[in-house]
Amino acid sequence: MIGRYIVERLLRQDDWSVIGLSRRAAGAVPRYRHISVDLLDREDAAAKLAGLTEATHVFYAAFQPAAGAAAGYASNIAPNRDMLVNAVTAIDSVSSALRRVVLVTGTKYYGSHLGPFKTPARESDPRHMGPNYYFEQIDWLAAFQRGKRWDWVELRPQTLCGFAPGTPMSLAPAIAVYAAISKELGLPLRFPGKPGAYTSIYQVTESAHFANAALWAASTPRCGLEAFNITNGDYFRWKNLWPKLAAAFDMPAGDVQTISLTAHMIDNAPLWRVMTKKHGLKPYAYDELVAWPFAITSSVATGT
Repeated sequence: MIGRYIVERLLRQDDWSVIGLSRRAAGAVPRYRHISVDLLDREDAAAKLAGLTEATHVFYAAFQPAAGAAAGYASNIAPNRDMLVNAVTAIDSVSSALRRVVLVTGTKYYGSHLGPFKTPARESDPRHMGPNYYFEQIDWLAAFQRGKRWDWVELRPQTLCGFAPGTPMSLAPAIAVYAAISKELGLPLRFPGKPGAYTSIYQVTESAHFANAALWAASTPRCGLEAFNITNGDYFRWKNLWPKLAAAFDMPAGDVQTISLTAHMIDNAPLWRVMTKKHGLKPYAYDELVAWPFAITSSVATGT
């Protein structure tokens, strides 16, 4: 999802040519070239990226989710470290034009997936006790970069809100699907997170806004070797926003009812297919729209 918005933002600049990397195929877009590559495969990455001899910037936002408990999202270290290693080492070895690597991490750096954490979070805050693949990524990148002609910037967005088919790591479609299914079942829009999350101050990061920040980070020399928190900058409480979300779906707002979204929502694919036909929705697969373990670790589950 992040990659799509960054690509769209860069293509609005006349002086950028963009190459995207993913395992999925992509449609034809002017000034955009796509390379299908498995970054978990070092040999495949080296072979497929060997032609990127004029690459100047790398925007790295790949993510491999972990199976199991939601907290494992930050502990799935090996694949998330290795994909970064394979991509950056391959490009570094062939491109003498490389100037900067922009690494996307997030607020799990501060332990948001573990529960309440210090606010405001500062980029200089001490780390929580690991494991956390963000630590592995930035530590490797910083060590690998030393003495090289290029530098890096780390960006830490809050919960991202955007939409890209096949990339379900976004809060906005999670809320939308949860609301639509609740309405279909004749239920009010109950807040599924914890009571503390319902009343706490929170922020999110809109994906297009984040793409603007990524371009700024890539093109501003003084940003080098620094980390930056990126959010919309406006605060809200779910207790104030939730009734407005319910009104947008023309349904009553309910009270807080803390549930496991994975346990209660994961098996609704058959119902979603029925709803897709009934309401004439685009035929996205259920698991392309939402990753329920991600929704658990997002803002609706933070608090006590």
